[in-house]
Amino acid sequence: MIRILKYVALDILKNKIVIAYTIMLALFSWSAFGLEDNESKGILTVLNIVLLTVPLVSILFSTIYIYNSNEFVELLVSNPVKRSMVWKALFTGLSISMVAAYWIGVGIPLLIYANFATAIMMLLAGSLLSVIFVSVAFLCSTLTRDKAKGIGISIMLWLYFALLFDGLVLFLFFQFADYPIEKVVVLLSALSPVDLSRILILLRLDVSAMMGYTGAVFQQYFGSSWGLLVSFGLLCLWVFVPFYISLRKFKRKDL
Repeated sequence: MIRILKYVALDILKNKIVIAYTIMLALFSWSAFGLEDNESKGILTVLNIVLLTVPLVSILFSTIYIYNSNEFVELLVSNPVKRSMVWKALFTGLSISMVAAYWIGVGIPLLIYANFATAIMMLLAGSLLSVIFVSVAFLCSTLTRDKAKGIGISIMLWLYFALLFDGLVLFLFFQFADYPIEKVVVLLSALSPVDLSRILILLRLDVSAMMGYTGAVFQQYFGSSWGLLVSFGLLCLWVFVPFYISLRKFKRKDL
């Protein structure tokens, strides 16, 4: 597994798309902190970029890479190597590469300009987002053999988590404004890794008022140390569950 992992990681890190992704994140991050005169404003600007860019690049690049690696995977499986080891090595290599690109592009300016605790929180949240959408990409690639359909599913899932989910939550607010649905909305937010990451960072910046009248409820549930642990636990579940399902499908898949 280590040999496969090393090959995959080095292959991805030399990929021009990953290099361009790292440079793009770095340019956005340095520009955000250089143009803003306030640390919190700079972090919020970077946060908005991260919540849209990181999931999109992670899920799209991973999906395309998996489909393009079909022949390589078939070659490995034809040897006396467990399918689970091949799949885990591929997942780990992609995850390490996406996280490394994120840390180089966003991590360095964050550690220089932002408060250390806030920077670490944002780096952890962004790293988990990268791995989560790599995991979702693995699930998408096992749902269909058709590359176009797989990429289409990936884009639809990104649109849902990054944009449509917020619209659904706002729709609930407007439709049931006369009812105490704040706790329900908190539970719904746990169903979106992007929203969960956003809430964690906003609460760390103490700008929960930006989230409207549910800010106090979010603070109550996610602001404590126990709430942070639960939130990170939910994000880890978002990594494990899609990958576990994809692994089971890959084991049974007729290559």
